[in-house]
Amino acid sequence: MIAAAVQMNSQADKAANLQTAERLVREAASAGAELVLLPEKFNALGNTKDYFAAAETLTGETIALCSALAKEFGIDLVAGSIVELVEGREKLANTCVHLGPDGEQKAVYRKIHMFDVEVDGQVYRESDHEDRGDEIVTSALADGTPLGLTVCYDVRFPELYRILAVRGALIETIPAAFTYVTGEAHWELLVRTRAVENQLFVVAAGQFGIHDGDRRTYGNSMIIDPWGQVLARAGDDAECVISAEIDLASLTRIRDKLPSLANRVPSAYAW
Repeated sequence: MIAAAVQMNSQADKAANLQTAERLVREAASAGAELVLLPEKFNALGNTKDYFAAAETLTGETIALCSALAKEFGIDLVAGSIVELVEGREKLANTCVHLGPDGEQKAVYRKIHMFDVEVDGQVYRESDHEDRGDEIVTSALADGTPLGLTVCYDVRFPELYRILAVRGALIETIPAAFTYVTGEAHWELLVRTRAVENQLFVVAAGQFGIHDGDRRTYGNSMIIDPWGQVLARAGDDAECVISAEIDLASLTRIRDKLPSLANRVPSAYAW
């Protein structure tokens, strides 16, 4: 199986972002990718006002476009995340949707961990305008391969990734918009660690460059194998598609030779 990660520089202009996303998904699928991942907030990345302006339901134009692309090319498309307008809620959700080759929604994951931090003098408070999700979500690709869905800041919480692995995930996706400061320091370390400790493949698609005047994201989209090897990597300064072979037989060999998941002792891990 070929997996691809799409790297973008999304802005507040949703129409322009969707055009870019469509072009890059088409590029990935035309090159043979069977699993394609878009980055976090690929249809709109900006400030709180921008998010409310761009928010839509899961029957809106963004997911409709992704559904059409998945069906046209017969691919599994993970629509990184969008800012979702949730009926009955004042706040938005940061939502990832997995579309199957038939164009149908296979799974919906709402980001659990809110990015409420101060980084290099810049304050981020996602919880001011977004509600966190409360459900850990696995899905399955067209060939049956179990898939774990996560978003960006989730990568700092290893419990989530271990639960996904214990529930059977062999591939975990991380659409992201990592800040440049934290990305330069921690992104590769975190993404590779999640792959190694859970002995699975990680596909991570990032935003890059300047957004909303002063926000800078790190890019460096990656595909990592269960041994922690970087199979494909983007830079920090250009939109692109990266791809790599997902060799599930190699995953089995690694787990057989170094059975760290099998050697877990859950009874010893009481909090």
